[in-house]
This record gives sequence, C-alpha cells and structure tokens, in this order.
Amino acid sequence: MQKKTRRDFLRKGGIVSATLMIPGSRAFAFQEKGDEKAGEEAEVSPTEDLMREHGLLNRVLLVYEESARRLAGKGDLDPKVLTEAAGIIRNFIENYHEKLEEEYLFPRFEKARKLTELVAVLRQQHQAGRQITAQILQLSAAKSAADRQKLEAAIAAFIRMYRPHEAREDTVLFPALHWIVSPHEFDALGDDFEKKEHELFGKEGFEGMVVKVGDLEKQLGIFDLAKFTPK
Repeated sequence: MQKKTRRDFLRKGGIVSATLMIPGSRAFAFQEKGDEKAGEEAEVSPTEDLMREHGLLNRVLLVYEESARRLAGKGDLDPKVLTEAAGIIRNFIENYHEKLEEEYLFPRFEKARKLTELVAVLRQQHQAGRQITAQILQLSAAKSAADRQKLEAAIAAFIRMYRPHEAREDTVLFPALHWIVSPHEFDALGDDFEKKEHELFGKEGFEGMVVKVGDLEKQLGIFDLAKFTPK
C-alpha cells in the first residue's frame, strides 16, 4: 500500500485531533473525522527529517550564543553546559546528520552534476565545523582571559558559518533533491535515515536530543520562548 505523507493528511482537512509525537518514531498519528483509517501514521519525508534536525542545530546555536555572552563577562557559565552542547553538535549533527548528507545526498548531486559548487562548499564547511567543534571542546573549561577569548571567537565563527550553511541547504539543496531522485528513491532515503538514527541513538532518536537541548536551555534561562519577544 502506498505510504501517506503528512502533507497528504493535511490537504484533506477535517482534522479533529492529533497525538503527540511518539518517542523514537518519525511519524505523527492523526485522527480525522469520517476517516476509517483514523490514526494511520504519516511519514516524515527525508528532507523534512533533515530540516527538523536543522531546527535542533539552531537551538544549540542559541545555547552557544548565550554561552558566548556569558564568556564576555555578562554572566556565569557552567563549563558542562558548553561541553554538552558541543557534544550534541559532534555526536548528532556532525557524526550523524552531516554524514547522512555526505553519504546519501552530496554524491547524488555530484553524479547528476547539479549544484556541484554548492555541494563543494558545504563539504568544506562540514570539515571546518568539525575543527571548530574540537576547539570548543578543548577550550570549554577555559579559565585564562586569553583562552576565554579564543573560545568566544570559536563559538562566534561556528555560528556565523552554520546559520547561512543550513539556510542554503533548506532553501536550495533539499528542495532540489526532488528533481534528481525518483519518488521511490526519495521514500527509501527516509527509511535509510530512520534506520541509521535508531542504530546510533536508540528508540528516542531525535526526540531524545530535543529533550537534551531543552535541558541546556533551561540551565541557561533561555528555554521560555516568550523571553525572545521584543517589548
């Protein structure tokens, strides 16, 4: 039976309730009025998977920004917060999310000779990001003024590179994937991503990482979204 995407469900309308995301699952379950298949799971597409992981990355960048602000003398910073944030970047973003892009997406664009210049830059930035993450981890407990300045500079460099990096992927690379793979291959990529996610991070997968980032935000006092609303 053909899989129904989340977009298919939303197009129908008449949604009366929806469950929360099930830990360890890439799918949402919807209850629709008059639908005998109510509760059927709607698959998350591979590009949507990558984009929501960019959302996780953005939340870590907020942790980085607050950490840098405190390093500049505007508050205390527990080194463990920065170590854990950089650990999430290394383990989930670099060793998983970026590996998916490097192993499943970039080669397809290179083979199709599409967006090759963009892909080359994205590859280079992945390597640069890993070097910066290593610096952040090495300097996370910095005490001297000189080392704290180096740490602050490393954080700033990481944020400056990854904000446009992920934005270019979301608005150019990922949408173009539909043009170079078949619908069947596109769906298969989603299955491959899900399998890899649970191999590396267990049943909690992405959802578990969201909880970890939320805990870091709470420790820094930036979890409450309303605090970011201009007054």
